[in-house]
Amino acid sequence: MLGGSRLVGLGALRVVWALLSFLCAATSCIGFFMPYWLLGSQMGKPVSFGTFRRCSYPIRDEARGGTVMLEQCGRYASFQGIPSLEWRICTVVTGTGCGLLLLVALTAIMGCCVTDLISRTIGRVAGGIQFVGGLLIGSGCALYPLGWDSEEVRQTCGNSSDQFDLGSCEIGWAYYCTGAGAVVAMLLCTWMACFAGKKQKHYPY
Repeated sequence: MLGGSRLVGLGALRVVWALLSFLCAATSCIGFFMPYWLLGSQMGKPVSFGTFRRCSYPIRDEARGGTVMLEQCGRYASFQGIPSLEWRICTVVTGTGCGLLLLVALTAIMGCCVTDLISRTIGRVAGGIQFVGGLLIGSGCALYPLGWDSEEVRQTCGNSSDQFDLGSCEIGWAYYCTGAGAVVAMLLCTWMACFAGKKQKHYPY
């Protein structure tokens, strides 16, 4: 009876870990993809930046012979087109971290459907991967303010922005979303992963 209770408790913990891992991965991935890390305005139009995407950008209007703001969202034409080196590094580091969190989350969900897929050892390895993924995303979030001195950001933030100085801009919800998913994955999911795996049986032969 006691053994059955332990199995039920282990099963419930595994399900909670899988769901929380998926939520953390989804939260970080959505935040990473959305171009709302930094919010400002240019030429009276709202402008927002992500690490590799932005919304609203100036274009040359040949008909009027001036510059107008095109209110569309899109990614930069090339990796080198990202405004600063720090944002390029941030894109790679954060993207890698999101990929690791998503990989573990999908494995955890499969573990709820396939019996004995997640052993105690695999659970601990998965927890270690989640910790590394969260650490990479956190590093990317820490690198992001280093790119606030780029020309594109200064055009949007009143030419007063600098590294770790927002000027007239403000942090967007996607930045917080990405970081929050990483923090929960590092602190809670990593701990739960250590106990979510099933202890393997040792046979006498």
